[in-house]
Amino acid sequence: MQNSLKNSTPESRNIYAGTMQTSKIAQVEVALQWKSEDATHCDRMFMDKINFWRDVFPGNMAKCLNDSEPGEITGQTLSVEDLNTVRQASLIRTIHARQFNRNPRPGLVIEPRTGRFYPRTFLTGMTDYFPQDSRPFRLLEQDEEYLKVDLNHPFAGYPARLAARVIRFQDEKEEHGGRCNDIAVDIIQNGPGMQARLKQGETDFFSGSSLERMDSRDDALFYRESRFVDHIDSLASAQIREIYQRFLQAGMRVLDLMSSWVSHLPAPETAMHLQVTGLGMNAAELDRNPSLQQSVVHDLNLDPVLPFSDNMFDLAICTVSVEYLTRPFAVFENIARVLKPGAMFVVTFSDRWFPTKAINVWSEIHPFERMGLVLDYFRKSGKFTDLSTESIRGYPRPEDDKYAGSMALADPVYAVWGRVQKA
Repeated sequence: MQNSLKNSTPESRNIYAGTMQTSKIAQVEVALQWKSEDATHCDRMFMDKINFWRDVFPGNMAKCLNDSEPGEITGQTLSVEDLNTVRQASLIRTIHARQFNRNPRPGLVIEPRTGRFYPRTFLTGMTDYFPQDSRPFRLLEQDEEYLKVDLNHPFAGYPARLAARVIRFQDEKEEHGGRCNDIAVDIIQNGPGMQARLKQGETDFFSGSSLERMDSRDDALFYRESRFVDHIDSLASAQIREIYQRFLQAGMRVLDLMSSWVSHLPAPETAMHLQVTGLGMNAAELDRNPSLQQSVVHDLNLDPVLPFSDNMFDLAICTVSVEYLTRPFAVFENIARVLKPGAMFVVTFSDRWFPTKAINVWSEIHPFERMGLVLDYFRKSGKFTDLSTESIRGYPRPEDDKYAGSMALADPVYAVWGRVQKA
């Protein structure tokens, strides 16, 4: 991919739209790049059939994309005014505790947790929203009588850089109307901002039974059965390999934590002479993994101490498994011990898991909040710096996937990583 950034100024929402008689149609990936208090973030979204005549881009991004070659990146810096996400003090409210509906539906009991996000349907007695309003609000503070809630958009207050690249141009056509997409508005919906930490205090991810599971039996019983199945679709797997590829160098010693029969690393014949060690729960699955040079069967929930020497690995990865850790703080601290100073630990996950073995909080929170949860694992270990997250969503499901006929979108990918602090 060529990185020929074409900077522009947001003087208008789309200065190119009025100059075209015909318009190109394209598949485009848009990326929202931004910073929170202690982490950097990139939220990527696939958009199909973008029309450069009709759809709204900031500044002259539409012209730059229309004139670009597939793969070239066009960038635009956006202020909170451009995004219409200026934080408003009037949207921070103090309400009575009874206005939080703890029983939103029969059989479901929700206890409000500080720092967490909830749909506005959980609130009662408010005058500025409709009863089916699912937009999120954040609980900032609480005591026995009152709750302080933030009704601002989760992305409010964050300037960003919007980057985009054409994946493929489709046939040009005469424009006769249709739905207008506002690209900057679309990409900040349903997630971005929810992974950011609470600015005052900590998010309560861990009280009560948050780290417990429906099935609390010994994990060895569950994992003694070999499962040679794909836990994510082929596109999500390829996207995870691309993320890991960024951190790989020839000859690295890599720890594949909570490994299985697939490591989502480059194929063995192009693996850059990596020395890969897999730690997992099923010996047969590990033996079948072509990326591994050695493997260890070890239950991290039973014993979070990794059976490796200090400063042993150059990189650690954990793929679609972090949701099963019941002692995550000890595990993350131990990962830092076995990694060399300055080495990276990269965690990836999606929206599929074994529900009885995942910790309770995992299914209770929004997918973007799960990135915030994993960020807290890194923070609480006290061993990592350079924290980052990345999300990838909106791509069509691969045609060869078993769910292709019933699910339109590919499995989303979420990644969180951090660097072991140097001495």
